[in-house]
Amino acid sequence: MNSTVHIELRNVGKRFDAVEALANINLNVVRGTIHALVGENGAGKSTLGKIVSGVIRPDQGEVIVNGQRVHYTSPRDALADGITMISQELTLVPKLGVLENVFLGMETHRAGILQGDDMRQRYERLTARSGFSLPTDVSVAKMRVADQKKVEILRAIARNAQLIVMDEPTAALSADETEKLLDIVRWLRDAGTTIVYISHFLEEVLSLADIVTVLRNGQLVRTAPARQETPESLVTAMLGRAMNLAFPPRIPLAPDAPVVFSVEGLTRAGLIENVSLNIRAGEIVGLAGLVGSGRSEVARAIFGADRRDRGVIKIVGQHAQIESPADAIRAGLVLLPESRKLQGLVMGLEVGHNVTLPHLDTLSRATLIRGRQEHRETKDLLANLDVRPPEPRVKVTSLSGGNQQKVLFAKWLFRRPRILIADEPTRGVDVGAKQAIYRLLNSLAEQGMGVLLISSEIEEVLGLAHRVYAMRQGRVVAEFEGSLLTEDAVMHAVFATPL
Repeated sequence: MNSTVHIELRNVGKRFDAVEALANINLNVVRGTIHALVGENGAGKSTLGKIVSGVIRPDQGEVIVNGQRVHYTSPRDALADGITMISQELTLVPKLGVLENVFLGMETHRAGILQGDDMRQRYERLTARSGFSLPTDVSVAKMRVADQKKVEILRAIARNAQLIVMDEPTAALSADETEKLLDIVRWLRDAGTTIVYISHFLEEVLSLADIVTVLRNGQLVRTAPARQETPESLVTAMLGRAMNLAFPPRIPLAPDAPVVFSVEGLTRAGLIENVSLNIRAGEIVGLAGLVGSGRSEVARAIFGADRRDRGVIKIVGQHAQIESPADAIRAGLVLLPESRKLQGLVMGLEVGHNVTLPHLDTLSRATLIRGRQEHRETKDLLANLDVRPPEPRVKVTSLSGGNQQKVLFAKWLFRRPRILIADEPTRGVDVGAKQAIYRLLNSLAEQGMGVLLISSEIEEVLGLAHRVYAMRQGRVVAEFEGSLLTEDAVMHAVFATPL
């Protein structure tokens, strides 16, 4: 392993208004290593990655690249030094196809004419190296989040970057896809590429990284070889205290708990076929399956966000005519979507307006919003959910990912629903926020709410759900509860392998 320093940070600091995002960071990243950054949401990990890759400029301190002090003003400056970033937020051009996005700014021209065949040959060589295979002409707007992430990884590899900052690269991937990505990261490292790897998945970090740096509240706690760390030691360093990583005790389900939600024969041609399931009061029901199995499509069809060809929905035994999200909300059914930034929150609005947006009819009188009531109720709810800061008037973009996710919960708990569909409720949040969300879901179930939980983390489904439906290729293929609800049983069902 080359022991030369690729990037050195000296006393780097960054503020956003009154918030000190980073303070006096001193850090060396050795060439040809996988250097992981871990910490709670808001600890400064992404900010540090963006400084390294030229996305933002530090307010103080020095950035040294290859022994030379640099003053990046844009990602293009960093790219000239062989540094690029795969952000947690996708940076693709939605209307362009895979090929155009991968080679954006690196197109092959001859006499001013775009050479499509040459680019396709380059793409074939690239996919052969990476192991990712995606159709070249499909617009990325029509692709799943997992496949969009693959396009970004291919683009970084195509640029022959010497250092790649990866911010939560596996957050939208299935277990199988995650393993493939980790193999690619190791391959890049072995080929001499330096990786700055930001992730909330601590087991993943420890299996992958050479070095781990822990950040807390914008300060560097420690840097150590990954082999010297454990998930427990990292959590203690991240939070400044020990934390039980286990799931909270499952709330017992009353034997006579009534069915509060059911769907029968839910179908959308080509995506989901004849899906039937039910949820009882106080029950957390898991929906397990690989990416592409139809889990999110089921959630969106139930909520009225996508059309359905057929299917009967009943809420508390009564037929519910749900043709739009507004119908669902009125019926007491809400959906916490898998992408808070694209589907859940209006990122340009204040926190309070995001929370109350679906409920304005309950806050208005003669078309006028009762502002004081809105502010008071929102502030109380934010405080109860431990959103930091619990202030309705701050922009949602100023919050960390975990706090944004809590705002998304607040949006649907402002007026209590009967049924909550939670699609990837802990995606992109740190271990502390995960524990808070687990406790919240348990608490909602204890209060009698029915919860449909969708998660790519099988441990999350097994740790929280009373009962689990397994999906494969758009169909429910098995149902598990009690002693039959085991990881082996669920995984065999979703992968279609015999026990």
